[in-house]
Amino acid sequence: MTAYYATNLTALASKVCPKAPAGAQTFVDQLTGYVLWGVLALFVIGGITGIGSIVAGRVFSMPHASKVGVISIVVVFLAAIGYMIVPSMISGITGSGCI
Repeated sequence: MTAYYATNLTALASKVCPKAPAGAQTFVDQLTGYVLWGVLALFVIGGITGIGSIVAGRVFSMPHASKVGVISIVVVFLAAIGYMIVPSMISGITGSGCI
């Protein structure tokens, strides 16, 4: 009996193809662009801060500041790799939007 309902549910779900309202794609693209440019700006700020921390640590003889600067540059680099990979992963998972 449950196999019958599971088969009907699968058949019903395969007919679902959600669509965004007309004109919504323009706003989605605009919002996505703002987010991506904002994250890119944060990468630049993080890189400059990390380099500044390394220089300040060397100038003022503070080895811990230099270590934090190196770690922050590594974190910015790893986040930049994720910045390039994650949108492709999400696009691959969601596909065209049809089940």
